[in-house]
Amino acid sequence: MPLPRVLVRDLEPAVIQRLKLRAQQHKRSLEAELRVILRHAAGVDMQPALEELKRIQADFHGRTFSDSTELIRQDRQR
Repeated sequence: MPLPRVLVRDLEPAVIQRLKLRAQQHKRSLEAELRVILRHAAGVDMQPALEELKRIQADFHGRTFSDSTELIRQDRQR
């Protein structure tokens, strides 16, 4: 099931520019930055999900994984 989409019209160019700058400062796309802002404004707590993400990252820290390109290529040839 696709997620709902939201369209915001008639934002002033100065607002867009400030949002782009904020996104750049957080190393996110404008769309990702807007998601963060809207979740925060709606009172959605992302902290549990972020903690789980950090736990998963810690589980894989220092591990290296092989390049799967060849496996994908072989699978596509079947």
